[in-house]
Amino acid sequence: MKRKLKKRNLLVFVVLILIVVLFVFCFDKDKSMKKNSGSKSTYTETITDFKNMHVDDVKNYAKEKKLELSINYEYDEEVKKNKVVSSNLEDNNLAIVVSLGALPIDSYREKKVDELGKVPIMMYHGIINTTTNKYTGGNVDKDGYNRTSSAFMKDLEFYYENGYRMIRLDDYVEGKVKVELGYSPIILTFDDGNDNNFKVIEKKENGELVFDPNSAIGILETIKAKYPDYNVTATFFLNQGLCNQPEYNEDIMKWLVENGYDVGNHTTTHPDFTKISNDKTKEVVGKMYQSLESIIPGKYVNIVALPFGSPYSKSHSNYQFILNGEYEGNTYQTKAALRVGWEAEVSPFDSSFDKTFLKRCRAYDNNGVEFDIQMNFKLLEKNRYISDGEESIIVIPKSKEEKLTETNLKVITYEEV
Repeated sequence: MKRKLKKRNLLVFVVLILIVVLFVFCFDKDKSMKKNSGSKSTYTETITDFKNMHVDDVKNYAKEKKLELSINYEYDEEVKKNKVVSSNLEDNNLAIVVSLGALPIDSYREKKVDELGKVPIMMYHGIINTTTNKYTGGNVDKDGYNRTSSAFMKDLEFYYENGYRMIRLDDYVEGKVKVELGYSPIILTFDDGNDNNFKVIEKKENGELVFDPNSAIGILETIKAKYPDYNVTATFFLNQGLCNQPEYNEDIMKWLVENGYDVGNHTTTHPDFTKISNDKTKEVVGKMYQSLESIIPGKYVNIVALPFGSPYSKSHSNYQFILNGEYEGNTYQTKAALRVGWEAEVSPFDSSFDKTFLKRCRAYDNNGVEFDIQMNFKLLEKNRYISDGEESIIVIPKSKEEKLTETNLKVITYEEV
């Protein structure tokens, strides 16, 4: 009997030892797997409530757990800036609302924030390096379509010093205006693809392009290095000659889209749309889109700069074929069109905004009259777009509520003094 009892106790003891050994082995193996997994995160548990977590911590968590993360920002009087106000986790999708801190109404009032103010879309053509100029100011031709290099440099300095920061034309069309609080957006456009816009003086063995420092791109890149907060960019509208440097055309176009600039459609032959047929309209627009697609596929903007600003009315029979058409079996869609214009355009949040017929300011000198640079920026002093600093929020004076278009963005109004 005693011998059986001893055997039973020994068996129990052995089983207990095996259980302990197995537990230790599994625990060590689990630690080893975590250690060697390559993850630096300390998150070992599933989180369902992210309130008051810092947005950067949530981003890291979502990345580790392979979650689809969407973030919205809003002002909150109680939750500190960059902390999560609320969250929603469904399946593999995590949506969070992040606090911008307390609503800075006083700052809006002080800075005179008005996201229903006007936006200048500047129209340039040639940038010519000359000092012998017989025309007004920086104009190289009688009508001021071409500008000296030194005048263009001064223009860019003037815009910057007066509180303007560049945005992409395509972003403006889409209602994406990201400019620092208290500053105003400005857009640069160039028509015709003049070689002096991006004159290549050398292509190095490694493929790097060297641009003439007095060309438009040379000057823009100089300004970009001088003012990192300027967000330097521009849209170049090309004809069938592209950049008018056959040896470098494709290289230049690829360089532009890889370095923060955009390329758009100025038609193949630069016709007056009031003097050609519907079929010819489809050809000059559609063929140019084909050319862009063949060189920078999917990287150009579907925007047309209207040659001569024609037709001068959207009711013209050709206009529908500028916006939509088919050429050689390929359909095209134009989402915005630019006129030659004369004055600043309305905010993309204004109920009168029409992206298919946008006005531009001619960048020329005329002693402060006929909508030259001086006149346009004097007019803008009274009604310029002034940003709240947040792309996802529209801030306007309460007196302008009726002008606001329908929008999914958060809208904040304030009483002016």
